[in-house]
Amino acid sequence: MNPNKENIHLTNWEIVSVNPTNKNWTWKDLFCFWTVGTQSIISFALLGSLYLLYDLNFYEVFLGSILASILVYFFSNLAGTPSLKHGIPFPVFLRISTGYLGAKYISLLRGFVGLFFFGIQTFFISKSISYLIRITLFNIDSNILDNEIFLIFFMSMNLIDWLSFVLTLIIQFLIFSNGQKAIKNFVNFSAMFVYFGLIFFFLILISDNNLYVLDTLIDKLNISEGFSQFKINNLIGISGTLFAYYSILILNFGDYSRYVKNTKELNKGNISLTFSLILFSFLVLTIIIGSDIYFRSNNISISSILTNPTDIIGKLDNTILTVFVLIFVLFASSSTNLIANYIPAQNVIINFLPKSMTLKKSGLTILIIGFFIGILWTPLLSQNGSLSILDTIAGFFGPIFGTMVVDYYLIKKRILINKDIFFANEKSVYMYSKGWHLKALYSILIGTIFAFASIWNPNFYIFQSFSWIIGFVVSGTIYYLLASEQ
Repeated sequence: MNPNKENIHLTNWEIVSVNPTNKNWTWKDLFCFWTVGTQSIISFALLGSLYLLYDLNFYEVFLGSILASILVYFFSNLAGTPSLKHGIPFPVFLRISTGYLGAKYISLLRGFVGLFFFGIQTFFISKSISYLIRITLFNIDSNILDNEIFLIFFMSMNLIDWLSFVLTLIIQFLIFSNGQKAIKNFVNFSAMFVYFGLIFFFLILISDNNLYVLDTLIDKLNISEGFSQFKINNLIGISGTLFAYYSILILNFGDYSRYVKNTKELNKGNISLTFSLILFSFLVLTIIIGSDIYFRSNNISISSILTNPTDIIGKLDNTILTVFVLIFVLFASSSTNLIANYIPAQNVIINFLPKSMTLKKSGLTILIIGFFIGILWTPLLSQNGSLSILDTIAGFFGPIFGTMVVDYYLIKKRILINKDIFFANEKSVYMYSKGWHLKALYSILIGTIFAFASIWNPNFYIFQSFSWIIGFVVSGTIYYLLASEQ
């Protein structure tokens, strides 16, 4: 391959340095970003389970949440500062440490995970729309759903499911493919809208004097009892579990921090995750406790306390309330899908084919791949261990991040040659060995082996929640030892 021919393949207006006039994100926008990352059904169920289902006391979970948010703050600042300063997204920043071709192919790991989860998440989002359609049709004619056309299933979906799934794909494409301003507005609206819904249900529950929700909540806040039973091991495990949940956003955090005004706004925005997580946890805890008391006081049969919002609403025989909850779930899931899956995959695709890809073309690519992943989820992918494969691929993220950070802060001393990062020739600083930096690849490989050990080796399951950090430390250390010799 002639390196000079690489010139035309490295630059795309969507991944070049952001124009300073477009760096308009403030800490409030980052607060909404982290809030959207928190307001998922998975997070709701996870926090509810930690607080109420497992043998953990309130303060272990509460302090574990704070510790996890501090870890996320630290690593997000490491990831976000270079992209803020130079205005570049994650795949382009990766070129500095791994070389042009290294970044092109290594970033595909993040893109693949994003594409896969985008398809799965879209499938589950479409379920909310299909429920809304069913409720509407039932209220029009209670017998209409018994029509033969709705009883024909293909790929485990009937006509309503197919219509909902395709509609969900199209709506997301129309919203997500309009640039960072539209994305920022959608994320901000979704974050506040979902919080409005949570606070609305919170007020309904505490206003019912017969439920004694606040009294039950206060009992769980018993400080003397909580700290007398406090266990450091539980605290560490909880912080690791919650950090693992957020770690998917850290590697490509530069995709968003490149639009932040300055470092002060970045720091304030990242630390706001702590407040958002505490507020969300409080609302989740109150809603779950209140729902449980309501079910039991009204003799509604439940085998154990319900922590999944869809399970909770499924027990309520209230159409209006069900519709409201489905709308809130729709916004919460869509915005999470945007920041965790769509944007990372889009930047990776544009970086892989910068000459031909645009926001619209990359968006259509994501839609097509997401379509096939979504329709295959129930009949095939959910049954063949595909999520274990994704966990394995995600084991690369910590090592990749460790190499990137050590290279930028300790080896390159925060210096980036803008000309060379977008134009490749044989004299370019980031050409390395024909576009690959072998020392970085070796470091990532070794770090990944250690990360995999905590995921797959039963003897190291205790460290599984910290696989990302283990990979980060190992690969970063090895890369520093190798690269500092040159």
